[in-house]
Amino acid sequence: MGSKSRVLIIGGTGYIGRHVAKASLDLGHPTFLLLRESTPSSNSEKAQLVESFKASGAKILHGSIEDHASLVEAVKQVDVVISTVGSLQIENQVNIIKAIKEVGTIKRFLPSEFGNDVDKVHAVEPAKSVFEVKAKVRRAIEAEGIPYTYISSNCFAGYFLPGLGQPGLTTPPRDKIVILGDGNAKVVYAKEEDIGTFTIKAVDDLRTLNKTLYLRLPANTLSFNEVVGLWEKKIDKTLEKVYVPEEGVLKLIADTPFPANIGIAIGHSIFVRGDQTNFEIGADGVEASQLYPEVQYTTVDEYLSKFV
Repeated sequence: MGSKSRVLIIGGTGYIGRHVAKASLDLGHPTFLLLRESTPSSNSEKAQLVESFKASGAKILHGSIEDHASLVEAVKQVDVVISTVGSLQIENQVNIIKAIKEVGTIKRFLPSEFGNDVDKVHAVEPAKSVFEVKAKVRRAIEAEGIPYTYISSNCFAGYFLPGLGQPGLTTPPRDKIVILGDGNAKVVYAKEEDIGTFTIKAVDDLRTLNKTLYLRLPANTLSFNEVVGLWEKKIDKTLEKVYVPEEGVLKLIADTPFPANIGIAIGHSIFVRGDQTNFEIGADGVEASQLYPEVQYTTVDEYLSKFV
């Protein structure tokens, strides 16, 4: 494999970016973080995070994806670029593509995805447009001939499992639960630290070049009903279950103001239509736990235990 690639992470103090950055450092990659000059000073928690990254050997570069000169300067120093920017900046990743194309030496670009495979969803609006923006970024990468890996990590455990998808809850319910659809669609959950590890494992792996890396983790590919069953077993209690049929979910999306309806529409794609698992992984994809069996990922069962 030779020496480990130098990795630039854009958005390294964000929700998923911090886990990708930590994994890059832990796995021995020379790690560069592109941060706005204002990032540490605007947020004390992020300031501490940046200091911990620096203490672990990260090199901090100042700039942003809106500043072409700073992007080019950062890209020149690395072999691999990983974007973990948030939803409001997804479309701005065309600026990263321009910088990568200009520099011409990048071995791999991983755009900000970390959810459903945007080429295989059957989403309704407004989620449909959200996924289409990510797909547009993919097409721009491919049109420029930039080597890539797309990360389809499916559901963030930290978003869904603490409250089992119930709005406003930070621990799983002990009496009643609302379930979108019939609860039988298979969904994949991945702990954020594990997403970081699998992402960094892929950056120097020729098996993931110009492919989608799917985190379809066997122990964590579960229906909503199965997740609820695991929780019921832990608390030795049967919850009252309220099922919302598809037409009810669609009405809820229509009646909920934007942007709150985006989350419900994404939930419809995942939990009603089963968009994370209703297709076979083809020749254009590989599965993370098969490629990296040495990664001991946290299971849903283990994750739920901390709430008992």
